[in-house]
Amino acid sequence: MPILRVMLSAMSKTSSFKSSNARPRAILLADRDRPEIRERADDLRPTIDAHLDVVAEIDDISGEEFPEVEAEFGIVLGGDGSMLRTAHMMGYRQLPVIGVNLGHLGFLAGIQPEDLAEVLPCLACGEYEIVSHLILECVVLRGGKELCRTLALNEAAVMAGPPFAMLAVQLYVDGELATTYSCDGLIVSTPVGSTAHNLSAGGPILRKALQAVVVSPISPHTLTNRPVVDSADRVYELAVPNPNEGTTLVVDGKVVCQITADDRIRVERSKAEFQLIEISGRGYYRTLREKLGWGGRLKLK
Repeated sequence: MPILRVMLSAMSKTSSFKSSNARPRAILLADRDRPEIRERADDLRPTIDAHLDVVAEIDDISGEEFPEVEAEFGIVLGGDGSMLRTAHMMGYRQLPVIGVNLGHLGFLAGIQPEDLAEVLPCLACGEYEIVSHLILECVVLRGGKELCRTLALNEAAVMAGPPFAMLAVQLYVDGELATTYSCDGLIVSTPVGSTAHNLSAGGPILRKALQAVVVSPISPHTLTNRPVVDSADRVYELAVPNPNEGTTLVVDGKVVCQITADDRIRVERSKAEFQLIEISGRGYYRTLREKLGWGGRLKLK
């Protein structure tokens, strides 16, 4: 359960208007059990309170329930992992969010703490854009029956696992066998996740707002196996006829279940969409250039 504190201004769930001073209402999310996050969140709080009404606070983003309070957006204090956990916590009730980078890379959490005082007036005045990003629905079918279901903002990946023998992973697209990969694993990634595990596996970068997925094999055995980009409107299914003992499905860095020969993993577009707030002047290619070190070294801060 997330630790939730609801402020007095949010107690009426039937209200359809902002508070009397017409300031935007925000939900503040931060993993305050981490001392370095708690300290920096406390330092930033006066700046946030000067521009917005914080109607609820979540101090543990690892929970599964999102508060049912009225707010225009959420502010996540943390890194990209905190943004992923926030998306999973919101589930099918996605609220527009903006991330303040208190972690390392900060690709999704794109606002640096020192820029927050400049960004908040833009939020308060409505000078921002909400960009919808693809979320995938990942279902494991065992013997034709649903075993589990989860959302994926970054990717769904079948990982070989111990004893780490090479896998034969079958890929079906809209029910048709596309190919069988000989590899150490297979990644089905969203555009948001294209700069995560997919990128480190040699896959392409997709612009975050594209409605597409990229399928990337991990350490493929043949030179002809290359990443494939296709429409997000198709249904992708993965099967492993001879899995290893430790072959698992990993979604957004979290182990979902162990895979058996009877399983079929179905990945398709979810009705949920991740709503990311973008501020003018902080474009996509600027983020790639500064965060991923185009023409230079990786920038961690």
